[in-house]
Amino acid sequence: MGIFQSINMTGSSLTSQRLRMDVISANMANAETTRGEYDAETKSWKPYTRKAVVLQSKEEGFSSFLNAASKKTSGVGNGVKVTEIVKDQTPYKLDYNPDHPDANEDGYVEMPNVDPLREMVDLMSVTRSYEANVTVLNASKGMMMKALEIGK
Repeated sequence: MGIFQSINMTGSSLTSQRLRMDVISANMANAETTRGEYDAETKSWKPYTRKAVVLQSKEEGFSSFLNAASKKTSGVGNGVKVTEIVKDQTPYKLDYNPDHPDANEDGYVEMPNVDPLREMVDLMSVTRSYEANVTVLNASKGMMMKALEIGK
C-alpha cells in the first residue's frame, strides 16, 4: 500500500458520507412537503419522495478480488464511491385532512414516505461513520509525521 492510499480511501469515504448526510437532511426538510414534483401525465402534484444513497466499492470488479486472492496485489481496497441516488419505492402515507388544499375527493392527503425516526437513525449511523473516518485520517497523518521525525 502506498503512503497516501489510506488517506485517499478515507477521503472517498468522508465524501460519500457527507453526501449521505445531505440527502438525509433533504429528506427531513421535506417530510411534510405534499407538492414535491409535478406529474405531467396526471397534471397533479406528487408528494416528496424519500431518497437514498447507494454506495459501492471502488474496486473494478471480480478481477480485482481474484488478483487479491491469488496474492498478486495487496488486497487493500480503494475506497467507496456513490453510484446513484435512488427514490424510495415505499407507498405514500395517507392522512385524513379534508381541509387541506391537496386533499382528494375522500379527504385524504398523500404525505411523503419519509419516516423521521428512520432518518434520525440513518443520520446517527452516518455521523458515527464520519467520525470513525476522521479518526483514521488523523491516525494516518500522525504516523506520517512520526515517520518524518525518524530522520532527525
